[in-house]
Amino acid sequence: MPTLLHLSDLHFGKAFLPEVAEAVVEHGRELAPDVVVVSGDLTQRAKAREFEQAAEYLERFDAPVVVTPGNHDVPFYRFWERFLAPYAKYHRYISKELNSITDLAGLRIVALNSSRRLTLTNGRIRRSQLDFASRAFAGADESLTQVVVTHHHLAPPPDFVGGNVMPFARRALRRFTELGVDLILAGHMHRSYIGNSLDFFPGELQCRGIVIVQCGTTTSRRGRGRERFKNTFNLIQIDDRVIRVAHYAWVGDLARFMPMSEHVFPRGAKGYFDVASGPGIASELGSLA
Repeated sequence: MPTLLHLSDLHFGKAFLPEVAEAVVEHGRELAPDVVVVSGDLTQRAKAREFEQAAEYLERFDAPVVVTPGNHDVPFYRFWERFLAPYAKYHRYISKELNSITDLAGLRIVALNSSRRLTLTNGRIRRSQLDFASRAFAGADESLTQVVVTHHHLAPPPDFVGGNVMPFARRALRRFTELGVDLILAGHMHRSYIGNSLDFFPGELQCRGIVIVQCGTTTSRRGRGRERFKNTFNLIQIDDRVIRVAHYAWVGDLARFMPMSEHVFPRGAKGYFDVASGPGIASELGSLA
């Protein structure tokens, strides 16, 4: 049963919270995930020192780390650097790749860079990146759980205030559905959402949704909406029938993260409307009732 620890929006810089970040590392040791996924915005202003601190922090996790850049990882005010070498420091300190494929623990994780040098906040996933994902998943063993990681969100925020989804989000979700993607991890909104692509975009393939897990800001004071001044992460466990997502939030009075909710979804082809799923899925989903 592969387990993923999902973090996002670390924001090393002025907004960073060292005490909370230390607690995340401690929880990482307790939860013992197979992989740590960080869905972008490692830094606040894409400065060398911020990237250096982020790199040192990620090395403290015992599990492998999969990361994708966010819009804050592109220089904001340093315009020449933004246009001529937007990812130079990310490449130097974090990763040489902007789009990556990682195979481990029964997972194929495809991370796609949704940040852009010409947009300050919103992002894009280009057709070429969808083709990259198609090639990656086309060669995957059928037993692998297929995961996509982006920074920008493909689902609207839970309070529907600001945070519009990426342009061409439906195009991306349609492709990911056709590819049989099981799970999408993202951040950017600074508040969480855990649901299914069918919740807001049934599309043409209504018999198969993708589990979408948004993470708030894990280690900064930049939470928004219902997670204002809050910090969160997600723990995801996957077996051959279901995907379980436990949502954790920082409780200041206890100085630790506590589980706030648990969500169970049928996995992949064993979708909501697939009668072949059988009573096994129903019993799994009904266990929380």
